[in-house]
Amino acid sequence: QDEALVREALLGLSRSYAPYSHFHVSAALLCGDGSIYTGNNIENAAYSATVCAERCAFFKAVSEGCRAFKAIAVVGGGQGAPASYTMPCGVCRQVMMEFCNPETFEIVAAISESDYQVYKLKELLPEAFGAL
Repeated sequence: QDEALVREALLGLSRSYAPYSHFHVSAALLCGDGSIYTGNNIENAAYSATVCAERCAFFKAVSEGCRAFKAIAVVGGGQGAPASYTMPCGVCRQVMMEFCNPETFEIVAAISESDYQVYKLKELLPEAFGAL
């Protein structure tokens, strides 16, 4: 299951819009019903208007009615080629806390379908507060 989710994230890298940082990020979000929503970072000249790939995927899923989530795969790298593990930023982690159980939700940081690391949300955002 992790490999399939990573594959979806890798396929989405080309849809990233990163003309300023040239750091492309793609995410694939697995919902409780098995559906997958993808997202990409979308930069803006006014950096605060930029949206991360993870939040893009979450907002697409939530806007379509999905409220149960199992995992998210994240890939990223300069010029669209993953070279190291890309971790969600603090804002994305907080969005995950809003919708996910930190004990069970998994974050898959990947370079390829066979090279990835899996973390629970509670590991990446300890002592967090949220809706749960």
